[in-house]
Amino acid sequence: MTKATLLIYAKPPRMGLSKTRLAAGLGLTEARRVAHFTLARTMRAALNGHWTSVLYAAPDMAMTDSVGGLWPASLARRSQGHGGLTERLNKGLAEAPPGPVLFIGADAPDIAPALLRNAIRTLQNNDAVFGPARDGGFWLFGLNKGPRTRSPFCNVRWSGPHAMEDVLGNLPLHARVGLLPVLDDIDEADDWHAWNAAR
Repeated sequence: MTKATLLIYAKPPRMGLSKTRLAAGLGLTEARRVAHFTLARTMRAALNGHWTSVLYAAPDMAMTDSVGGLWPASLARRSQGHGGLTERLNKGLAEAPPGPVLFIGADAPDIAPALLRNAIRTLQNNDAVFGPARDGGFWLFGLNKGPRTRSPFCNVRWSGPHAMEDVLGNLPLHARVGLLPVLDDIDEADDWHAWNAAR
């Protein structure tokens, strides 16, 4: 099987740059701390497996940032580009090589290498895979990219309860879709409080 490509969409955990919705409920300092925490867990998972990891960083001025060593110099980096999330994900899809391609953000603190390996295994018998998030979005999406793969990211209602439903609806009618465990995405203060309470 072709080696999988893992695309990590992330920003440095800086005040006013990342976790702006979280900051509205927790304040800038605490939101930055949470952003660093979730990013650290994401990078630890992403850099510990037999796949090719590519960091899609934003903004462009962060491309050379090491984020205190969380983004090692050896990690391949690319710009997310311009536009909304649809355009940025489409850029990653277009630039990825053929084969299994996984997309993740840096919002799910329970992400782990075993879950990423499970996603890749799931794509051996399916056309696509989702890691659903409790809020109706997803913490991972993957597909098998071929020469005729069309983007499933258009006309998606991002940052809401319909994101996964919309991407799923954009897949071919008879696509085989696998599901991973449901995880929490930390986007707002209530998400952070609920995640901590569940611990």
